[in-house]
Amino acid sequence: MIDWGRVETLFEEIGGEDFHEVVQIFLEEADSVIARLETAPDPDCYEEDLHFLKGSALNLGFSDLAALCQVGERQAAAGSAEHIDIGPILRCYRASVDAFAERGGPPSQRSSAA
Repeated sequence: MIDWGRVETLFEEIGGEDFHEVVQIFLEEADSVIARLETAPDPDCYEEDLHFLKGSALNLGFSDLAALCQVGERQAAAGSAEHIDIGPILRCYRASVDAFAERGGPPSQRSSAA
């Protein structure tokens, strides 16, 4: 679900303080897109929304979410947006956020806090 190696690499590349800021920004922006997909789905915006979620998810290591978004993005680009089932994307986003929060971030951060 989550590529913890990517999470660790990002943490090492940008440092702890910036890492937390990146995570916060990702969650705020992604929550906004997820809310729109959930409450006011607009197939005309799926390609753009799923592209955004895919890129953000890849940066933060949410690999399963990125894969689902990529499939949907390709469907939307091919003109089949109305056939995209947003449900699995919404569930995967929530499960990814929960798994990320449960684990408490990258390993180096957890060990330094212990």
